Amino acid sequence: MSAAKVVAATIRLRVPAGGARPAPPVGPALGQYRLNLMAFCKDFNARTQKYKPETPMAVTITAYKDNTFEFTVKSPSVSWYLKKAAGVESGSSRPGHVTASTLSVRHVFEIAKAKQSDPYLQNMPLESISKSIIGTANSMGIKIVKDLD
Repeated sequence: MSAAKVVAATIRLRVPAGGARPAPPVGPALGQYRLNLMAFCKDFNARTQKYKPETPMAVTITAYKDNTFEFTVKSPSVSWYLKKAAGVESGSSRPGHVTASTLSVRHVFEIAKAKQSDPYLQNMPLESISKSIIGTANSMGIKIVKDLD
C-alpha cells in the first residue's frame, strides 16, 4: 500500500466547456506546479463534451508533489443558468424593487435537476435545491411565478 500523496496546491478555475487550451488561464495556473497541460486539456474537454461550447465550468484541480493531479468539474453556476433561462445579460440593479425578468417554477425545477449532478448536491432533495435557486433568483431581481402567462 502506497503512502498518501502530498498535496502541493488546490487550483480553482472557470474554464469554458470543451475549450481548455494550454493558453491562459489554464497554462500559467497549471504550469507553475509542473502539471501536464495537454493531459488536463484532453481529459477536461472529454468530460465536458455534453455541455454547449463556451459554457463556463468551475473546475477544482488538486495538484500533488509528484506532478500528478486530479480534478472535479462542477456544472455552471446557478446565476449563469438563471440568466440564460431569463434571457438577460445581468440581474437587476435593485433586486426587490426592479424586476429584471420572470421565470416559471418549471425553469427552476429544470435547473435544480441539472445542478443535482454536482458532487456536493448529490444527496440533497430536489425541493431543497429548488428553494436555494429561488433565493438566488430573488437576489438577482428575477421573479419566480407558478406559470408564465
